[in-house]
Amino acid sequence: MTLDHIYDLAIIGGGVNGCGIARDAAGRGYSVYLCEMNDLASGTSSWSSKLIHGGLRYLEFYEFRLVREALIEREVLWGIAPHIIAPQRFVLPHHDGLRPAWLLRLGLFLYDHLGGRRRLPPARTLNLRRDIAGKPLKPGFKTGFSYSDCTVDDARLVVLNAQDAVARGATIATQTKAIRAERGDGVWQLEVEDATQARHTVKTRIVVNAGGPWVQDILTARVGVEATAHVRLVQGSHIVVPRLYDNNYAYTFQHADGRVIFVIPYQRDFTLIGTTDRDYEGDPAAVRATQEEIDYLCAAASEYLATPVLPSDVVWSYSGVRPLYDDHASEARTATRDYMFELDAPEGLPVLSVFGGKITTYRKLAEHALDKLSPYLRSAGKPWTADTPLPGGDFPMGEVDMLVQRLLREYPFLSQRHANRLAHAYGTQAERVLGRAASFADLGRDFGHTLTEREVRYLMAHEFARTAEDVVWRRSKLGLWLSREEIAALEAWMAAQSNLGAPAH
Repeated sequence: MTLDHIYDLAIIGGGVNGCGIARDAAGRGYSVYLCEMNDLASGTSSWSSKLIHGGLRYLEFYEFRLVREALIEREVLWGIAPHIIAPQRFVLPHHDGLRPAWLLRLGLFLYDHLGGRRRLPPARTLNLRRDIAGKPLKPGFKTGFSYSDCTVDDARLVVLNAQDAVARGATIATQTKAIRAERGDGVWQLEVEDATQARHTVKTRIVVNAGGPWVQDILTARVGVEATAHVRLVQGSHIVVPRLYDNNYAYTFQHADGRVIFVIPYQRDFTLIGTTDRDYEGDPAAVRATQEEIDYLCAAASEYLATPVLPSDVVWSYSGVRPLYDDHASEARTATRDYMFELDAPEGLPVLSVFGGKITTYRKLAEHALDKLSPYLRSAGKPWTADTPLPGGDFPMGEVDMLVQRLLREYPFLSQRHANRLAHAYGTQAERVLGRAASFADLGRDFGHTLTEREVRYLMAHEFARTAEDVVWRRSKLGLWLSREEIAALEAWMAAQSNLGAPAH
């Protein structure tokens, strides 16, 4: 696009909501520009519990609209991204003295029927003394309930939406910060600054503020509109420990303070435990899991598990700030997870700000955002994202293992682990990553733990990766296995490639 081009939408923020809106809008034929000050999904969107779920606990707070929408979306998203989204069976043990068994049964009945479940199996009651699901638990737990949700590679979900948006004509500018938006000549003039500190102006008819934790600051300080809605920043932290048990169940544990935590099989060799809920003040970019939160998660899991979880077991921790809509709830855990929009149109030029939201409902949020903007858009296109696969997701639900076997046949030099990782990350795009390689040596430099030069070049050219952190913590989770020296070597190699000419999108 030329500098004189006027976009239909300019989106500030490269998280799941911003990239979801970009994909939907580009697919309807609108011209779209998106800027993200860091890497895609570098904020809240990559620090989730890695779940596509209805939010069972939100039923307690009567969030029936949100839960219903999220339950419907589970299978929609699984259908369009079966490589990065997978069914996960959860076990909810009954704990004497906490929520009564009848209430848990009622909640799971609603959970099964509120969203029109079709492919996922229903809830059922378990005898934890006989069922394999009870084996990791302390012997005092007798009764439990199993139910269905899905896991997701959250950061890859964001990147795939951005990748598809670009394929449909959008411009995605990472490492590019929105400095200010001003009205002039009948359009918004959005000034942005890229990684070289060069500034230029993007002209657009509509500004979409999907800045996550920064949404309120962007609206008031950079767009110059006084916000009527407010954001409540809530910190959520997770820990990762070596795999705690052999079965493939995830667990939902109730805590005496009213919260629940998840214990989830993660990346084959590990177990993910989270999350906390606490109000947060300060720079969202500086958030870190505190020792208090780590101790809390270890203690909460140890109340149920036969083998205690110790802080010394933690191999990785992460923390994110959820930008919730401030509904003035008394506690962070009871604050709404629903989303809302604030639409301002000074001088007839609209700016739409997104408050709240969950990864599970990002696609519906995007549809609703475009509905909200329809009076300002030429001939609003029809919703289309519910049955159009994301890149690599064009194969039937539940058949990712068949894709693994196909890779092993076509590329017999791959190990089972390597083929499995590629299939679950890239789906049918894995063959695009591997190209015509006839041997492992054809994949170029080996950075360790199945990460090769061929894959990194693909990530830089097609998935917006700029740094080693982008690759090993967002495009993959290979940082769990790679050493500091291996990551440093990758960083140096990527920096050298960038100096030769960074890939454009």
